[in-house]
Amino acid sequence: MITQIQKFTETTYFINALKITIAAVIPVLLFTYFGDFQTGFTIALGAFFTYPSDIPSSLKDKIKGVCVTALLISGTNFLVNIVYPYPLIFFPFLVTSVFFVSMFSVFGKRATMVSFSTLLSISLAFAHINSGWEMLYHSVLLLGGGLFYLLISLIFYSISPYRYLEIQLAECIKLTAKYLKLRGDLWVPTADRKAIIEKQLHLQVELNDIHENIREVLISDYSGSSNQNRKLLIVFISLVEIIELALSTSFDHNKLHKKFEDHPHVLLTYQTLAYNLATSLKRLSKSVKNKNKFVPKNTLLNDLSALELVINQYGNDLEKIESSEGVFMLTTMLQYAEKQVEKIKIVQRAFSSAINTYDFKGRDKDLEKFLTPQYYLWSTLIENLSFSSTLFRHSLRLTVTILFGFIISKALSFHNEYWVLLTIVVIMRPGYGLTKIRSFERIFGTIIGGGIAFGILFFIHNSIIISSLAILSMLLGFSFTNTNYKISATFVTMYIVFIYGILTPNIGDVIQYRIIDTLVGSSLAFLANYFLWPSWELLNLPIYLKDSIKANENYLKEISILYNKKEDVPTSYRLARKNAFIEIGNLMASFLRMTQEPKSKQKQLPQVYKLAVLNHTLLSSSASLGTYIQSHKTTTASKAFNVVVEAVTKNLDNAIALLNEKPIDMVENSNKEELALRFTELKNIRARELKEGFPIDEEAFQLKMQEAQLVIEQLILLVNLSENILKTTKVLIKSQSENENTILKTFFESNNPVT
Repeated sequence: MITQIQKFTETTYFINALKITIAAVIPVLLFTYFGDFQTGFTIALGAFFTYPSDIPSSLKDKIKGVCVTALLISGTNFLVNIVYPYPLIFFPFLVTSVFFVSMFSVFGKRATMVSFSTLLSISLAFAHINSGWEMLYHSVLLLGGGLFYLLISLIFYSISPYRYLEIQLAECIKLTAKYLKLRGDLWVPTADRKAIIEKQLHLQVELNDIHENIREVLISDYSGSSNQNRKLLIVFISLVEIIELALSTSFDHNKLHKKFEDHPHVLLTYQTLAYNLATSLKRLSKSVKNKNKFVPKNTLLNDLSALELVINQYGNDLEKIESSEGVFMLTTMLQYAEKQVEKIKIVQRAFSSAINTYDFKGRDKDLEKFLTPQYYLWSTLIENLSFSSTLFRHSLRLTVTILFGFIISKALSFHNEYWVLLTIVVIMRPGYGLTKIRSFERIFGTIIGGGIAFGILFFIHNSIIISSLAILSMLLGFSFTNTNYKISATFVTMYIVFIYGILTPNIGDVIQYRIIDTLVGSSLAFLANYFLWPSWELLNLPIYLKDSIKANENYLKEISILYNKKEDVPTSYRLARKNAFIEIGNLMASFLRMTQEPKSKQKQLPQVYKLAVLNHTLLSSSASLGTYIQSHKTTTASKAFNVVVEAVTKNLDNAIALLNEKPIDMVENSNKEELALRFTELKNIRARELKEGFPIDEEAFQLKMQEAQLVIEQLILLVNLSENILKTTKVLIKSQSENENTILKTFFESNNPVT
């Protein structure tokens, strides 16, 4: 129990919750001591509004983002108070401000959180409308609260500037270990490989998010002069390469199990090594999270030796000609494993001893190119001012819902009209699925939290105890916001009820009003997402499909260039690899969002999932080819290789053309004969060399044959996968065109705001 609590208190979420709790509690306690609770509470609100914008980033961006947020929440609050008494001005102002503040999200993640903070400020401005100098005084206090939160955040940063990155890297190591474990599961003869691939795709979404978080902080704040920065950068780059290596072990497991059915101990030895790779990283993750010095074990080297031994035994047990293909397969597996161990050793060494300059050599080249660019330009905003933009529809939907919620609250004389607006802002998301889930979770949390808090207040009347419970509830509420919204809503409700329990005697009315306001706000948000310009995921899927296919194609082209030119790995190759990983994660995330929507909106779900799996497998096969080319001295790329790559890219181009509703190039069918000829040519070369026997330089011959086998197998797989992607896309398009309201027709042709 104590260990679990310790782990919880060391998470990023708890530390962030602790920052806002301290920033909100100190002003309240300080000013209450001097008899001015209202001033302290207003400053606390300023801190509360500013807190969401404090997302992981460089120190410079953190300061800039929090300051801009503090100014915006102060300014919008001031303007609301000025225009509120004049309905002819107020309603146009409310509509315009909510819409354009919501549209800030087009500028990226930080802008999204700044937008959210400002919308919170607008909503809560109606809690108490000020007049005269009080308007300015209230706004200045909000600004002061935001700046006070920034001070607290900077103090936490100065105490442990690298702790966030260490925690994120620990989580990244843990997820990487989980990924390697899944790759090891594929070697179980009775494994459900379809289920394992699905888990890998889910995990890829998580890995993409955490990779982006780490890049945002580590690369944007990288100076090259700090040993700690260098160490963490080495760790991160190595973890990305470990994932690529894991994905690149693209073997035909059914073929391998059949090949070695009389020698099961061979594959079992490899599987043991695969599991131990994952175990080593898992141990390291725990060590980093607990801030313990990592002491590596040498079991991985022993596992490598064991695998090498069984390969030699396998080769000795059979005739050379008979065992050669199996030896080539096993040697390739051994070499991948050696590379994985090498990368894992680099990560382990970074946390157990001084960094090795060799590990770092050249790895800081063009780092800024790996950051997701943020475009704070008017053109970006203007481009999104159309119904084809998901964010435009969301902003319009949110604006109408808030306006409607405000009018209903006024017409029905709700006790706390602002709480309806706040609920809408907090719950409403661009996607239907997340809005629906949040609506139910918030209602559940409000009812449960209100019931628990009321029960406590019924028996406890000591203001000190109630205040302590309020602080604890606030801390826990913010801690669970990103991990379990239901629990978060429960604790936040308890916190609010406890505050009202201190300030007012009629606590029963408070709970009643809060539940009613939450029900109304949640219902409006839910209904608006269904009926007002809905952003069904099936409308966005063509974009994610195209982006994923295109990213895979670009990655394969970079691999082909590398194979033909035999140069050092360029930045363009690493960027293409990164984009391919990101886009397959984005595609899967879109698919998962689609599964949360009504059944009537989940058209062609099997085809979409099949395309996600095919793209993932294509990425795995490409990575296998790319990794081999990087880690081996390869022969000159043959004409046959380039012909096959061209055929694959042609299939992928045609799939993209179909998704764009453009005619496809039918020339691909005429290449079938040449493609078959090229494969036959490659296989004949290999067979002829085998029949001629082993040359004097047996090692060179084996390397050449290993390359031929791997390249041929991956090329065949790539062609089959690209053909399946094209075929499945055709089925998807045909199935859509049979319906009146097809996905692509709606997406590409319809500019009607109501769907």
